[in-house]
Amino acid sequence: MALSFVEELKWRGMLHDAMPGTEEHLSKGMQSAYVGIDPTADSLHIGHLVSVMMLRHFQQAGHKPFALIGGATGMIGDPSGKSAERNLMDEPTLRHNQEALKNQLSRFLDFNGANANTAVLVNNYDWMKDFSFLDFIRDVGKHITVNYMMAKDSVKKRLSSEAKEGMSFTEFTYQLVQGYDFLYLYQNHNCTLQMGGSDQWGNITTGTELIRRIGGGKGYALTCPLITKADGTKFGKTETGNVWLSAERTSPYKFYQYWLNTSDADAEKYIKIFTFLSKEKIGSLIAEHAEAQHLRVLQKSLAEEITVMVHSKDDLNNAITASTILFGKSTSEDLKKLDEKLFLDVFDGVPQSEISRSVLENGLDMIAALSAETGFLASNGEARRELKQNSISVNKEKVKEDHTITVSDLINDKFVLLQRGKKNYFVLVVN
Repeated sequence: MALSFVEELKWRGMLHDAMPGTEEHLSKGMQSAYVGIDPTADSLHIGHLVSVMMLRHFQQAGHKPFALIGGATGMIGDPSGKSAERNLMDEPTLRHNQEALKNQLSRFLDFNGANANTAVLVNNYDWMKDFSFLDFIRDVGKHITVNYMMAKDSVKKRLSSEAKEGMSFTEFTYQLVQGYDFLYLYQNHNCTLQMGGSDQWGNITTGTELIRRIGGGKGYALTCPLITKADGTKFGKTETGNVWLSAERTSPYKFYQYWLNTSDADAEKYIKIFTFLSKEKIGSLIAEHAEAQHLRVLQKSLAEEITVMVHSKDDLNNAITASTILFGKSTSEDLKKLDEKLFLDVFDGVPQSEISRSVLENGLDMIAALSAETGFLASNGEARRELKQNSISVNKEKVKEDHTITVSDLINDKFVLLQRGKKNYFVLVVN
């Protein structure tokens, strides 16, 4: 027998809190729930993925998911855990971002199904843009007291923080606007459940309060834990910023590498949250990993599953091929299969030196290639010594002192890869 939605979230470690009666409510047939998504970029990042996965599990359990693009709320800024307000977006930017996000969401949710529980995308800008300030404070604001709003943790933390800028009235009203979204979806789409991260509990329950006071009905709240890393660093961040779902912002190779480099403790947690593998399959992978941790079975399974889900099987295969080039045994033929973007991704951060094409047309001897022309090695003497010890490779092939680099060695007609030992790389960029 298939697990209920709430039971599925529980074993996966994806349930933080739920309003009493939520599970019973969901057992009474198909229900509708929504998650809000900030549209300030034209891509989701992996910090969004937990709530998206919740919507997917919700749809798989036979319920109807709504993805709410926060066009209006995204213009304000949510005080929960934030220190600064957001910039206003114009409508064309907002619509562009909305379409881009829908394309990404469609990899997880079925928007085109003939079934009653097909997913729906909505944007709160559509019902907020013509709502006058006077109408809003009359029809919505009067139903929620300032005392109630001040009691929310997100507001209390922000007001008691050391931040000099304090909290603007705009941000203070955020929970009212988000609460109205829930009321609007309840009244117009029979949406009875709002889901989100645990930091959203206060905003979500403001919505249930509006449904009770204005709609005369019952709304429910369910939250997932905020994802953390075992070492205390922030989940979803790298030295270069967010890990995005867009291939233009984060390449599939770097996306794959992010998950592959997960710690053992995090991999065991993440494989439950970020894949749709069954409880039995995950149990067997955890057991297999415990037997031989150096094989990184959990990390490989996690990285493979999520890369295919967000990108494609071809992107995964390319990422695996590229990974073996940097960390395993490979040949010059493997190198030459990489396109320029993937080559630069793989060797990102590796020292480079530019060299004129005419130098290669005349032939570049190895001593010059290693020292005088590039500075890869400190001196000609060191270059000769390393060549004699058979520790120098050109494009993954061992070479001697008598080797000459020519245009026939070029990868993508642009690069030559030098290597000393197993881990020291240097890229010649030909112009």
